[in-house]
Amino acid sequence: MNLAMIARIALRALVRNRLRTFLTMLGIIIGVATVISMLAIGTGARTSVESTINSLGTNMLFVSPGSVTQGGVRSGAYGRSTLTADDVSAMAKECPSVLAAVPMTSNGAQIVYANQNWQTQVSGAGVDYPIVRNWPLARGRFFLEDEVRSGAKVAVLGQVVVDQLFGSEDPIDRTIRVRNVPVRVVGVLTEKGDTAMGNSQDDTVLVPYTTAMKRLFHLQFLRYAMVSARSKDLVEKAKSEISALMRQRHRIGPGEEDDVSIRTQAEFAQTAAASARIFTMLLGGIASVSLLVGGIGIMNIMLVSVTERIREIGIRMALGARSQDILLQFLVESMMLSLLGGTLGIMLGYGISKGAARFSEWPLMVSTESVVIAFGFSAVVGVFFGLYPAFKASRLDPIEALRHE
Repeated sequence: MNLAMIARIALRALVRNRLRTFLTMLGIIIGVATVISMLAIGTGARTSVESTINSLGTNMLFVSPGSVTQGGVRSGAYGRSTLTADDVSAMAKECPSVLAAVPMTSNGAQIVYANQNWQTQVSGAGVDYPIVRNWPLARGRFFLEDEVRSGAKVAVLGQVVVDQLFGSEDPIDRTIRVRNVPVRVVGVLTEKGDTAMGNSQDDTVLVPYTTAMKRLFHLQFLRYAMVSARSKDLVEKAKSEISALMRQRHRIGPGEEDDVSIRTQAEFAQTAAASARIFTMLLGGIASVSLLVGGIGIMNIMLVSVTERIREIGIRMALGARSQDILLQFLVESMMLSLLGGTLGIMLGYGISKGAARFSEWPLMVSTESVVIAFGFSAVVGVFFGLYPAFKASRLDPIEALRHE
């Protein structure tokens, strides 16, 4: 018996019991579809996180006040009040690897225009904010150096705030009230979209940091600073230069703990990528259990098939079929079940992912890697779980098989 003949016999046996064949394949179909869908969710989550981090700006570093220890108790991040606008200005002037540095502070506030109001995040920033965040304006302008120096009551709005307060009305040169302080709108930012956590980056109001600190929130120190290195290769060097500069300016002695925390965009990306990778592996592992169940189903049905066809096996052996021919016949049947189920599962998983992405607006991405893994796993399942029934069939005694009723 050649392989083509064995494949025809196996296919005929599967077609003869269509319903049982379909129900057996169903476990593999659902398992493969689940694996592909879950991996698509994980891949989409990772892509979304990476996109969000990249949207923060170019070659970014985040400088924030560090922790403080008093009486053996550590406050955690933002515990110190030491970061000033002069510190940020010094970063831009005295650190050769730094392209631009922006003082930042932020607080929630209620924004009012005419009979409309909206709760949003109000951030104080410097004039280089669009450069550091790589965030151009849709219309109008950003605030000027003179306006920052004088603490002018001007603002640049995100698109969500524009939609909520102004609708189709042009917001430029309109006056809004932030904590009952009248502020003139001078510009509107382009849309950035949502973060990986689902928060809108466009739900924001930007004012000069001097305005935010003196007029709106009455602060003495900055919340944090955003710094852009001159190139990706200089990010770590910029981090070292900023650390040395802050230790010098804040008179931190040798062996003493830094009073600022500096994190790079790469560190955020690595942390996010690691979390997304673990999330994807977890989803894939959970989905793989359904493939295991499908494989057990194949083994069960193949054992039933061997029992039902003992007399047929005996006749074939009597006509000259060897043990390896019988082994190969049932192994091919098992592989046909798993591979056909795997193919249908890939189609179903792809359809589910695309449909879910369309209706949920979540970036589900079906990768070639996930398809290959799912299909390969289904093939392995067919071989592994079909091997024992096939071996059992090949070891039957022809005489006893012919006597079987």
